[in-house]
Amino acid sequence: MARSEFDDIRAHIDAEADHPEDLLMVARSLLSDLEEVRMREALLRSHYLRLLTAARATVAAEAAGHPQPLTFLRDELAKRGQLPATDEEVTQILADAHAAAVLLAELEKSAPERTGSGGPRLRACMGVSRTLRR
Repeated sequence: MARSEFDDIRAHIDAEADHPEDLLMVARSLLSDLEEVRMREALLRSHYLRLLTAARATVAAEAAGHPQPLTFLRDELAKRGQLPATDEEVTQILADAHAAAVLLAELEKSAPERTGSGGPRLRACMGVSRTLRR
């Protein structure tokens, strides 16, 4: 959800504070959106885990002297339709990877230092002393 959508919701809540049925409708909509986002996150995490596993297996296969260490990574990329098919795609992928590396390096340099306690983050609902289930 975009920041402007949150601002719109806040404005709606402020304007309709004395109409509980409208607030209930907004709450249901937000819960539905939250559920959808959590499902997308779970799917992305599973894709990430598969790619990480394939990358680690590729490095391990190379270390073990396997004759074709890229087999694991190629197989995972092929399942997702992500293997480059043409020289033009290869060139574009390499250019994208270089640009991403430069961008990430700049972001890491300019990232503010964390000043938190370093401990686990407390998870609390707004309201009268309620906490979320773990």
